[in-house]
Amino acid sequence: MSYAMQGSLTRSSGGGYQPQGDPKEATLMWQQGHYMGGGPGGGADSGIQTGAHTQANSITGHEDEMETGGGQEQVLFDMDQGYNQGGYTQDQVDEMNQQLNQTRTQRVRAAMFPETLDEGLEIPSTQMDGNQPTAVQRLSEPSQMLKHAVVNLINYQDDADLATKAIPELIKLLNDEDQVVVSQAAMMVHQLSKKEASRHAIMNSPLMVAALVRAISNTNDLESTKGAVGTLHNLSMHKQGLLAIFKSGGIPALVKLLSSPVESVLFYTITTLHNLLLHQEGSKMAVRLAGGLQKMVALLQRNNVKFLAIVTDCLQILAYGNQECKLIILASQGPQELVRIMRSYDYEKLLWTTSRVLKVLSVCSSNKPAIVESGGMQALAMHLGHVSTRLVQNCLWTLRNLSDAGTKVENLDNLMQGLVQLLGSADVNIVTCAAGILSNLTCNNQKNKVVVCQVGGIEALVRTIIAAGDREEITEPAVCALRHLTSRHPECEVSQNAVRLQGGLPTIVRLMHPPSRWPLVKAVIGLIRNLALCPANHAPLRENGSIPRLVHLLIRAFQDINGRTRSSGAGPAGSYADGVRMEEIIEGTVGALHILAREAHNRALIRGLSVIPIFVQLLYNEIENIQRVAAGVLCELAADKEGASMIEQEGATAPLTELLHSRNEGVATYAAAVLFRMSEDKGGEYTKRLSQELRSSLYQRGQEESLWGGDHMPPGDLQEMLGVEGVYGQQGGTQGPPSVASGPRNYAHQGYDGLPVDGMQGLDIGSHPGSTYGQVQDMDVGDQMNYDSDLPPPPQDNNQVAAWYDTDL
Repeated sequence: MSYAMQGSLTRSSGGGYQPQGDPKEATLMWQQGHYMGGGPGGGADSGIQTGAHTQANSITGHEDEMETGGGQEQVLFDMDQGYNQGGYTQDQVDEMNQQLNQTRTQRVRAAMFPETLDEGLEIPSTQMDGNQPTAVQRLSEPSQMLKHAVVNLINYQDDADLATKAIPELIKLLNDEDQVVVSQAAMMVHQLSKKEASRHAIMNSPLMVAALVRAISNTNDLESTKGAVGTLHNLSMHKQGLLAIFKSGGIPALVKLLSSPVESVLFYTITTLHNLLLHQEGSKMAVRLAGGLQKMVALLQRNNVKFLAIVTDCLQILAYGNQECKLIILASQGPQELVRIMRSYDYEKLLWTTSRVLKVLSVCSSNKPAIVESGGMQALAMHLGHVSTRLVQNCLWTLRNLSDAGTKVENLDNLMQGLVQLLGSADVNIVTCAAGILSNLTCNNQKNKVVVCQVGGIEALVRTIIAAGDREEITEPAVCALRHLTSRHPECEVSQNAVRLQGGLPTIVRLMHPPSRWPLVKAVIGLIRNLALCPANHAPLRENGSIPRLVHLLIRAFQDINGRTRSSGAGPAGSYADGVRMEEIIEGTVGALHILAREAHNRALIRGLSVIPIFVQLLYNEIENIQRVAAGVLCELAADKEGASMIEQEGATAPLTELLHSRNEGVATYAAAVLFRMSEDKGGEYTKRLSQELRSSLYQRGQEESLWGGDHMPPGDLQEMLGVEGVYGQQGGTQGPPSVASGPRNYAHQGYDGLPVDGMQGLDIGSHPGSTYGQVQDMDVGDQMNYDSDLPPPPQDNNQVAAWYDTDL
């Protein structure tokens, strides 16, 4: 039954429900009977009915049954149920109802205004079921909330009214000439600013904010300064307050206070400036123009770690994307102080904010050497094992940017070991940075290479490459690091074997296939070239399909260059794909095939791929390094009679004879070796003429001294290729060169290292234009990228060519 049916309807003699005649009398009966619990079936009432056990009117059309008597018995049953009286007599129920009715006011008061009740007053409970709170109990909490809201509103209005009335007088007092008056007024305003309503009144008064700024600018009284700057600090918690401070010229006054010796004043000042830098447009320039950077750098010498954390964060905000700020920090000896903080403290937030400043500075070509020289790389390495992921990531990003300038830094053993361990991290950003740093620090640094190999770096890098799949932001730097570690150091042969033993060859060869982009493909080609220096790798590399893929890449790059040459009608100007020149791909693939061709089965496979005509055509290329690798692979292929015959049929004699006069010793050496091998079937007279031609071309007009030095002896690889005895006839022999497919070799390039990767702006970890390394959060994008977007033209001298083509000089 609904409340309306219980209270306003009574049964008539006809069985239906009829309205009461007098509404007031009906209401009184309802209150005394059902609502107050006095009716015979009402049971014990809670004071305010919950409706939990009432029945709603039917919406199914059964009203007719109720009126005709068909549902009368059911209605009577519902009305007579109520609460279970538990065996109480009617007199006892009436007594309980009367008692509850008398204490109703107290129960409501206890719920809404418990502080108004007399102590010791006991109020009977109306809760019949412990799991079912009464309506009054349910209203208790919202009632208290409403009461507090009303009280706060009244107090808020009182605070606002008080501040509004007091502000004009306080402004006058702040401008008073008497410092005692100013001090008292400043402290009073400070107290007002601690309450929200009066704080809003202060920030809405431009005259008050201006008076506060004047107070901190013109007074030498400590209490006045503390009160005024404390008020500005409170105002800076609101955007409107920040705008008011900025418009009132507060920043120069606050910067001036950074020289205060008082700790509380410094705290209020730096926090207010920090809020302005974070949230108020135009604050960065105002702080810089007011000399704030120099003063903040000077504050780095203090020893309060929480204060230093705010200072360093201010420096990071100011330096981010602003080259001028970075140079000011450098001129103020900022890098040295920041590195000292990284060495001296263990407060995580300070280390994190400091590493962020160093990260921003590390993309500046002027700050980078200063950080490295101050021991920044060693200081950052100290925290690579920290439990804070954000700290480790910022240290790694900073090291990544510094690493191209730190290839000659000593005492990095701990860093190298830490980086190898981080390759096992589950965080992709950490792995990416660790691989990139290892790539740079192992470039042309024999000691670092040996250390990485000794701490399990080869195995860790191979596992990383296999696990990375197609994530080129990881595979590219990892492959570059492996390329460095497999050449030009005492452990390189062990490293070349280790890559195979760790099962890395299938994955490495696969990375030459799509979807790999050209930068990764180029790195893989160089790595395969180094791995081929180990004879045990020849067969596995062949079985994994490396030779056909290298030939395919060579043909593609060669066709690209030839097509460009024909369309332009001029010499090749350089073709870029993802920042990689096709000439680099040609040199790399031919160089790798050159080393692989030392093995007989590989030579047979190369001969069958119809690539010899391209090798011959490359002898005409204007780039000496390409001439050298082309002559080198032809030299290896000519070791077999079939290969020598195919080379001669392609018309190689003329260009090879021309290359005998090359001033590049490698080119001349290989050209002579190919010609000698091609002449082995032509008789001694032809060989003799060839020997004389070579001797005439290389040693005529007294060039021996300028070419080979004062001892007039050719280098070792030329002696091996041409046979010194045959050339000079010192032992009466005129024999051709020994086989270049076996025996000791001292080729000009014993392995490929990459040039160090320039640290790029912020976190974009690329090793070249068009790098696939993705940007990571918090990137400093304001400055020019710290690498040459336009690659230099191909150099002419051999040393520059070697550097240009990413080889370890």
